[in-house]
Parts: sequence; C-alpha cells; structure tokens
Amino acid sequence: MDLRIQQSVVANLSQRPAPVEVGPFVIGMDPTTTSPHINYATPRPGTTITAADVTALVAAFRAADRRPRLEYVTSCAPELEALLVAAGFSVEARHTYLTCAPGALRTPATLDRLSLCEPATDGQRAALISAQNEAFGGEPAASEADVAWLRRMQGAGGVSVMAVTDDGTCAGGGGASPPVGAVSEVAGIAVRLPYRRRGLAGAITAATTQRLFAAGVELAWLESSGEESGRVYERVGYRPAGQRLYIAVE
Repeated sequence: MDLRIQQSVVANLSQRPAPVEVGPFVIGMDPTTTSPHINYATPRPGTTITAADVTALVAAFRAADRRPRLEYVTSCAPELEALLVAAGFSVEARHTYLTCAPGALRTPATLDRLSLCEPATDGQRAALISAQNEAFGGEPAASEADVAWLRRMQGAGGVSVMAVTDDGTCAGGGGASPPVGAVSEVAGIAVRLPYRRRGLAGAITAATTQRLFAAGVELAWLESSGEESGRVYERVGYRPAGQRLYIAVE
C-alpha cells in the first residue's frame, strides 16, 4: 500500500502545470501560485538518493523562487530524512495516512439545514476556499489564483464539495485530486468554527469519497493530523495504512 500511495503522489505531481524532474525527485510546480502546499517535491520510490541529489533539488526550488519542501511516504525513502536534515530541512509534521475502498465507505445521515454540493461558479469556489482558509487559520479571502486552481482541478477530474446552510453560507468543504491510476487523495476537509461538532467533517469526507467511487476510483486516501481527525475518518470507513512526512527549509 505504501508503494501504491507514493506512486500516486509522483504521478499527481508530474501532472502539475510545470513539473520539474531533479534526479530521483519530482517537483509539482505551479507557476500561478507560490503556495508551498502546492509547489512541493516527492521522491520516486525505489531510487537511490544522495546528498548531491538533495543539493540539486534545493537549487531547483531556488531557481523557481519557491521554498524547498517535500511530502512523501516515509517507508518508500527511509534514508532520505537524514539527508534532508543534514541539508538544513526541518520536519513540519508526521501524519498517518488512511485508505478507503468502495465496499468500506459508510455514509452518515443527512444533516439538518445543511446541504452538500459541488461548487459550479467562481463565486461558489471563492466561498469554499474562504471557508477552508478560515478553518485552517489562514487569511479568509480567496485569491483569483486560488479560484483558478480549483476550477482547473475540477476540470481535470478532481472533486470539490461544499457544505451550504439554508441562508447560503458556506460552512466548510473539501475535495480530492484528479485520480491517477484509479487512486485519488482526499484533502482540505475543513469546517468553520460555528458549524463544528455536528458531524459535518465526516459528511463532507463521505460525500467527496462517494463522488470519487462513482467516477471509477478504486482507492481513496487522506491524511490524519491527529487522533480526533483520525476518528472522524474511521467512522466513514477509512483505515490507517502508513506514515507520511512533511519537511521543508524554513
């Protein structure tokens, strides 16, 4: 499973607007945004990685005016973390990733006074991004580049789901990357503070995953940042499968 997930990450980054190959690494470069959560690298599993490869990777990030950053399944490159730390990288987070197959998905009961839908206009996309930004503690305003990125992601086969109240307020949402090899990552599950503790995160996760399976995806995966979010995902059918590392140069 670790290998399949890591291969899907490599393939997904390779489909970014301007991917960069650096030895055993792929950088998923997107010229429309400087976000380190979009412009990051990952190693190809099973390749030999040296300190010289890491130096070349950092140089490629600097040449593109982006912060050097990686995300990867740790078991697929067990020696890499030490090389990165020696080159000045610091660990941002260690996350458990969970997986779900079609037969395991459980759909929660319908929520009162809230509906789940896919944003179809740029106004709806901006409302979803603003809700996610707010939930994650960032600047609430959605930029034009963010909206354009979400529109492109949907057009490429990705999924986006927003939770809307009776008065039209976006309470939260989430999405999933365009599938590669029948595998897709669910991410950005967010609920604004006034709407938490109602089961909304689980409902968004299940609705996003259900849309993926309806489109033919065979395996959905996502990350848990802690026990609380892990329990939310497990209630709708996800199960822990492995570990991922986030690491970057400050």
